[in-house]
Amino acid sequence: MRTVASPTRSQQRLAKLYSVLEGASTMLIVMQNSPDPDAIAAAAALREIANERAGIACSLTHGGVVGRAENLALLRYLGLHPRPIDTLDWARFSRIAVVDAQPGAGNISLDPSVRPDIVIDHHPIRPETRSAAFTDIRRRYGATSTILWEYLEAAGITIEPRLATALVYGIRSDTQDLGRETTRADIEAFLALYPKANPRALGRIVAAPLPRTYFARLRWVLENAVVHGSSIVASVNPLDTPEMLAEAADLLLRVDGVSWVLCYGVIGAWLHLSLRTSDGEPAAGTVARRLAGRRGHGGGHQALAGAQIPLAPSQQSGPGQERLIAGIITRFLKATGGFGAPEEPLCAPVPPPESA
Repeated sequence: MRTVASPTRSQQRLAKLYSVLEGASTMLIVMQNSPDPDAIAAAAALREIANERAGIACSLTHGGVVGRAENLALLRYLGLHPRPIDTLDWARFSRIAVVDAQPGAGNISLDPSVRPDIVIDHHPIRPETRSAAFTDIRRRYGATSTILWEYLEAAGITIEPRLATALVYGIRSDTQDLGRETTRADIEAFLALYPKANPRALGRIVAAPLPRTYFARLRWVLENAVVHGSSIVASVNPLDTPEMLAEAADLLLRVDGVSWVLCYGVIGAWLHLSLRTSDGEPAAGTVARRLAGRRGHGGGHQALAGAQIPLAPSQQSGPGQERLIAGIITRFLKATGGFGAPEEPLCAPVPPPESA
């Protein structure tokens, strides 16, 4: 008698996803504001599954702008043209999916009246997510791209070089080359995808040309960063896109003797925070939620996190904003052990080189 193999967990999840997609003709895939490589790659993979296996036409969208050169290069390489989220007619789509983010998280411009059908993410689950017909939240995974790779494998879809390259970059960027919050699943996905990827294209994306304004902003960050014991606080004002916060925070965590970083900047009526840590306790996500308070939105992982805090009219400039930021810095330093430590500029004045 022939034995029929039981479906794997990925196949079971895929079957449930298909049941939610059944009968749909169009789907909108919503990414976080100013999406990062993991969000872009995950969205491209979900689009491939919906189109290849269910014949669904998909559109991608996000709030904010994509300003980081590598992310723009990835979008161009994939041939993706996300639609501005504030121009959409939500009723035109049969299904709405959210990847690498969740409703109510604060970093996604999802209309509160819109209930997504599908939410796939690797951050801690939020209450608003539970109302979706299909959810797959794996907070211990290093990247949402890893989850989507498992779906592609379960669906038996041939992963072409462009998508493989994007997924490799998504995993690399969110785990810092498999060195941060990485699971065995992330490693397996990376090892399976890398032989299918285009190394030259990946190199061009990672080393995408940077505008001169990027270096001017980076100089500003380094010159204004302040060391408090093992913590660093840096202003990235004025801020065009939250991407620069994350980039600056990643760089500053590499300073010798530093285990905590807070970078902050204002966009419009919102104060954005980016946190990084190499400590085990407390988690960066826990600190971010404390800093956000009841008015804001905060969260993340053990080693990296972010927060968005709405600014009252009196806090959008001047002394009101300065007091708010000073209070957040104080709470951050108390939470991370830097409060009361001597304040030192990160970059001491450098004397001119001696003449030969």
